[in-house]
Amino acid sequence: MKIVSSKYIGSCPRQDMCPKTGLPEYAFIGRSNVGKSSLINALTERKNLALTSSTPGKTMCINHFLINESWYLVDLPGYGYAQRGKKAMDKLKNMIETYVLERETLICLFVLIDIRHEPQQKDLDFLTFLGENGVPFAIVFTKADKLPKSRVTPAAESYMQTLNETWEELPPYFITSSSTKLGRTELLDYIDDINKNLEKE
Repeated sequence: MKIVSSKYIGSCPRQDMCPKTGLPEYAFIGRSNVGKSSLINALTERKNLALTSSTPGKTMCINHFLINESWYLVDLPGYGYAQRGKKAMDKLKNMIETYVLERETLICLFVLIDIRHEPQQKDLDFLTFLGENGVPFAIVFTKADKLPKSRVTPAAESYMQTLNETWEELPPYFITSSSTKLGRTELLDYIDDINKNLEKE
């Protein structure tokens, strides 16, 4: 897929306030500072489409970006940043869960995982939540450029093997790097294939 247009549409604090155009949505989520905004910018080849920050937890709303006038890329708040306080964390948790469970136009949720780290319980719990609720998702390993090339694939396979211990069927996964554009084509082609199948239906 070639992205010829991408534009910021708006930020919403609740799922029921999001755009009602009926276009398919592909949402990106992950722990704070996993490189979500950087990946979105790399996918769209727009340097500042999604604002990046060195401070964890800056994304507080559901952000919609219209791609090729035909589908939305959605930037969801990061989870697991405890310094917000319990009240703020509960509000974000409710926002995220309501979106992923009730958003009828959500086609696939991409869960971003920093490839450098061992499986984190917060990530595993979130993946379990998605699986138990039948939310379609894929795993996107980020920051592959931060590891020696020889360790990248084994790190991803090791993570998936951990999931395989408790999952009957594993989700698809992608290995990416925002700085080198690794995985960009594969990720966009995956979305493109789904969109084409949706059009046939």
